[in-house]
Amino acid sequence: MNAMATTPRRTVDYRIDPFDLHLFSAVIAHGSITAAAEAVNLSLAAASARLKALEDATGARLLNRSKAGAVPTDAGRALARHANRVLTELESLHVEMASFGRGLRGTVRLLCNTAAMSEALPRSVARFLYHHPEIDLDVRETASDAALDALRRGFADIAVVADHVDTTDFIAHPWLDDRLVALLPRSWPMGRRRTIAFGELLEHALVGLPCDSGLSRFLAAQASRSGRIPRHRVRLSGFDGMVQLVAAGVGAAVMPESAALRFRADGTRMLTLTDRWASRKLLVCMTSQGADLAAVRALADSLLSLKPPLLALAKVRG
Repeated sequence: MNAMATTPRRTVDYRIDPFDLHLFSAVIAHGSITAAAEAVNLSLAAASARLKALEDATGARLLNRSKAGAVPTDAGRALARHANRVLTELESLHVEMASFGRGLRGTVRLLCNTAAMSEALPRSVARFLYHHPEIDLDVRETASDAALDALRRGFADIAVVADHVDTTDFIAHPWLDDRLVALLPRSWPMGRRRTIAFGELLEHALVGLPCDSGLSRFLAAQASRSGRIPRHRVRLSGFDGMVQLVAAGVGAAVMPESAALRFRADGTRMLTLTDRWASRKLLVCMTSQGADLAAVRALADSLLSLKPPLLALAKVRG
């Protein structure tokens, strides 16, 4: 008799609690067990006990603990990759089962750059949320490269990015045109010029968004290529306030063309940036695993099927 045919199959012992994976992911995100315990509403003692049980279940040391915090071991990093996928699948399960019973909800994590967050997304996601009451959205702004990194590591489900980043490893769909323009005080002696290079704009004082915004980080990176550092007189949290300060003669600004047109004010002049990177296209990106999830796919389909009216303004000059 074939010995292999008589060998009983080993029963896999599924002893890992999904909540423990959630706790472990929080430790990786926050860098300490104390902060992670607070984030998931556990006492420090309870969190430590659950993490010890998780290490026992996996048979490996997952964290190196010190007074400075906790960092994952090689085994911990491997578990973190699997944990992100498992938790994402569980979220998708909740979303799909919501149609069969009440009380189950799901959340899709969406990261986007500044232009998408301020101009395109608000009206786009409104329709999606109306038609999908069982799905919530966690929307956050970040730079395009950081958004793709979070997508790759499983910390996001969809990313809306500018096409200057490498999307080779992702499913990427073209979405909207996103042109950056320069807004200058009309009192500045620019003659009848209609264009300006970003390098020339750096000779002037600037009005900008907070330094940690995606657009500010992108512009700082472009300036650094020529060894320059932009000089900002003031930073504000929104394009409307920036336009008002430009009109008052405080400085120049770089912003999406749609924002410059929407918040246009007397005393400002819009010039086209001649730099190639100023004309971009926004892309809707997912991983192949994310595209298999019903909630993620539904949001992507909704975004791609609707062209926000605000971006259409950029095609009208006046």
